[in-house]
Amino acid sequence: MTCKLRTWGQEFTSEEIRDARDNGTLLSMELELSRICNMRCIYCYASAGDKLNNELSLDEIKDIIDQAALLKAQKIIVLGGGEPLIYPYIFQVLEHIKKRGMEPSIFTNGVAIDKEMAKNISKLQCPVVVKCNSMDTDIQDRLSGQKGAYDAIKSGMENLMAQGYPDAKHLLGIQSIICSLNIRELPEMWRWARRHNISPYFETITWQGRACEHSFLEVSPEKLQELFEEICSMDANEFGYNWTPHPPLIGSSCSRHEYSCTVTSIGDVLPCPGVDLSVGNIKDKSLSDILSQSSVINDLRQIRKKIKGAGRECELLNECYGCRGMAYQVNGDYLAEDPLCWFKNKILKKAAGNAG
Repeated sequence: MTCKLRTWGQEFTSEEIRDARDNGTLLSMELELSRICNMRCIYCYASAGDKLNNELSLDEIKDIIDQAALLKAQKIIVLGGGEPLIYPYIFQVLEHIKKRGMEPSIFTNGVAIDKEMAKNISKLQCPVVVKCNSMDTDIQDRLSGQKGAYDAIKSGMENLMAQGYPDAKHLLGIQSIICSLNIRELPEMWRWARRHNISPYFETITWQGRACEHSFLEVSPEKLQELFEEICSMDANEFGYNWTPHPPLIGSSCSRHEYSCTVTSIGDVLPCPGVDLSVGNIKDKSLSDILSQSSVINDLRQIRKKIKGAGRECELLNECYGCRGMAYQVNGDYLAEDPLCWFKNKILKKAAGNAG
């Protein structure tokens, strides 16, 4: 049995996305619990590690979950902007999400998943995505910024599998950033994941946080295109998955800005972790008011109409608008074209030919 983890733009129907976009409601929300982390990943978007001043209380976290439910959210993604599984009230948060009729999903580095943790997560039937960037011990440890990370992640995955992951009720994924250190092994990692019914969630780096301190991780658009196309061919020929290769996610599309938002550990509301532009804070206003009154949120809900540059002419615009985080971090404009998209060169050449 193949248990495919639903990823951005695939877990909801086009009708649900359209309704959420047009009516100002939510289908999902990303939630940080704390910036405390037990690793120091050299690409971390949040530069996580230590607790921030004025982080949300448990009651405030429950309240924002309640507000998301009132806005018709169907799921809450508990993010690793900080490691969620070392948050002291993690199971109270997960249980409250379920109590409000939503599905909790966990993005974790996996290090804290001992046998007891795996058992408790399994009971809640939470989809889990474990951050695993390499099957090479030295590379994984280097990217995690910590010796022993590879062995700890492997142990966490094994503990989840001992509790029944993955199956139809226990969805399991692995998340990997695409960088210069691991790009050669990613096709084989993808194959390994598919063969074990684990959903691969491989994405381009957003140049923010600690990634900005490690430019050697960069991969050119041309190299990204080669990787995406190689895995696309493999996925179709070996596993029967058919998709069009384009950034920022291999085998998937991101449409989160039409129906989602992120709430940080201090209550700031962001369009997504990559567009780290606060549009309000839930300590000052309701989530509903913040979303309805934000010009940034409104722009991004209409991104397919408002995108600039070559993205406006892209033949894939109906299914892809690139990475808004990368556009914002590199260009300072969340409506700009994705600088890592290899389609833009094709579009510019076509435009130049037409002009000539």
